[in-house]
Amino acid sequence: MGTDVFLTRSAAHLPGPAISNDEMEDVLGRVGGQPSRARRVVLRNNGIVSRHYALDRESGRATMSNAQLTAQAIRALGDDLGPVDCLATGTSLPDQLLPNHGVMVHGELGWPRLEVVSLAGICLAGAAAFKHAWLSVKAGEAQRAVATGSELVSPLLAARHFEAESQHRVVQLQERPEIGFEKDFLRWMLSDGAGAVLMEREPAGPRPLRVDWVELSSAAHALPVCMYGGADLDAQGRLQGWASFDSQDWRSQSVFAIKQDVRLLNENIQAATLRDPLAELVQRRKLRADDIDWFLPHLSSHYFFEPAEEALADAGLPVPRSRWFTNLATRGNTGSASPFIMLDELLRSGRIERGQRLLMFVPESGRFSSGFIHLTAV
Repeated sequence: MGTDVFLTRSAAHLPGPAISNDEMEDVLGRVGGQPSRARRVVLRNNGIVSRHYALDRESGRATMSNAQLTAQAIRALGDDLGPVDCLATGTSLPDQLLPNHGVMVHGELGWPRLEVVSLAGICLAGAAAFKHAWLSVKAGEAQRAVATGSELVSPLLAARHFEAESQHRVVQLQERPEIGFEKDFLRWMLSDGAGAVLMEREPAGPRPLRVDWVELSSAAHALPVCMYGGADLDAQGRLQGWASFDSQDWRSQSVFAIKQDVRLLNENIQAATLRDPLAELVQRRKLRADDIDWFLPHLSSHYFFEPAEEALADAGLPVPRSRWFTNLATRGNTGSASPFIMLDELLRSGRIERGQRLLMFVPESGRFSSGFIHLTAV
């Protein structure tokens, strides 16, 4: 396991033109024909000013599948990409339950036979794919591996998916608007995109990065579910999957809508996904803030920037904000694709110098998991 692995190419694909805050509701639609009560509050806090949707403005239907979106990011790695031995894909929302996302992407690409792996999850799915590709090359099982993160969430954010519940629960929603907020909240947080990287045994290209290590961990032993889709909570607060519901309930209760317990998120996200796992890594990996030239945090909202800064300090790695890189404001929160899209933009900016070290941080609120990726420019 002593083989070095180098990230030699990166790419991203953001579908369609950028959508401004003022355009969002025109594209996604208004539930019950009424403007959202949550939209302005959420956008004021998250700091996102533009994002991308793979939606046709006239019909509101998707213009491409998640597999096609992912394939576009991979093609952007270059026409001269050459043979690949391993394809590892990560996404929150594959186009279907079966077969897996990875083989659908392989089919879109039309590549010859190769190992294909699909990693499930939410924001951490892309980082898990990254780790599989890295380990495949490091173990000598693959000469060249591609990892991807992608999200096609906009079709689920369309107003038509919430109409049945809005009509079915109108009195309850008027008396307790927070019931609707947990679903409406994410309509103004999430958007579409895909990213890809190539890993090889030798450095190549104008800006290669050595992948030093990848650490993933879960706090599910200590905390309940916070973000979920294709499921809902029962009266006892237990998560029940979509198959536990009658088919008519799938629409009337918006079972397939993406939901998040905002209170649980705010109370736990920084400690469970950043402070606690990073404090352990600081000790075990002998990390020092002075050694980190670029910190790339996947944060869903600018609301979390200051708490994240405090968590870094508490963990013993106070990287100053001047050494952070994020494109959340202009690219939006694309879930598992965000780390890839962020890294690609930084690499293409030409700001990374040889010898500099990068630390990527990828939290996931599903049941509070986190990932850290350490890279060195060579």
